[in-house]
Amino acid sequence: MEPTLQTDELEAALKALANPARVRILGWLKDVGSFPSQLEPAEEVGVCLKHIQARANVSQSTASQYMASLAAAGLVTATRVGKWTHYARNEEQIARLAEHIRRAL
Repeated sequence: MEPTLQTDELEAALKALANPARVRILGWLKDVGSFPSQLEPAEEVGVCLKHIQARANVSQSTASQYMASLAAAGLVTATRVGKWTHYARNEEQIARLAEHIRRAL
């Protein structure tokens, strides 16, 4: 694992994590079993945006914006299943970010 992040990667991650709702979502995604069941196993494809939206109690467009920010930072991955998008934590990138912060700050 390469702990050093490029400046743009670090900036995107810190911007994404500057929003408390996005931080909560990342925390929720640690336990995909806490979300309602879905046709595709969340352990394989991630959690459907509609479930994230419902838990966050925000509009679909706000939930999409939150997840787009986390995805742009590489903190989550997106998988399309039909017309739905599912999200999962990108543990490798989260670990790189944590290690970079531990070493650099």
